[in-house]
Amino acid sequence: MNPQEGLRVAVKSKVLLVEDSKFLRMANECVLCKAGYQVSTAGDGEEALRVANDKLPDIILLDMMLPKISGPDVLRALKANPATMDIPVIVLTSLSQKNEEKLLSEGAAAYFEKSTLELDKRSDRLAATIETVLRQAHRQKQPQL
Repeated sequence: MNPQEGLRVAVKSKVLLVEDSKFLRMANECVLCKAGYQVSTAGDGEEALRVANDKLPDIILLDMMLPKISGPDVLRALKANPATMDIPVIVLTSLSQKNEEKLLSEGAAAYFEKSTLELDKRSDRLAATIETVLRQAHRQKQPQL
């Protein structure tokens, strides 16, 4: 794939960013918007489920430590809802990777530790992870020949 194809995917992709920290939500939103994504945000689990149902994003970035409804409960609710069950979810967490296997088995498409975001260095690592997950999801939706 040439770089232009990746850019077209990013420009058309709708991201739901679920993060209770206002600072991290705004910082990540800024990084994602600069990368060409259309970003919606939610600050708690209830809002996340509401926005996911209303906007039907292409991908969801989900914090695990949320008020009202926890991240793992939001993930389970998204995967149980026919309208949102096929939306890939990237888990964002400060927790150790010992939870990674459980979250992946519950439907998360990828696991991303917040400590690796390096927002102050304008890291594009998160955008690269999003692109990878979106490409995988797109391939899975293609009819098998």
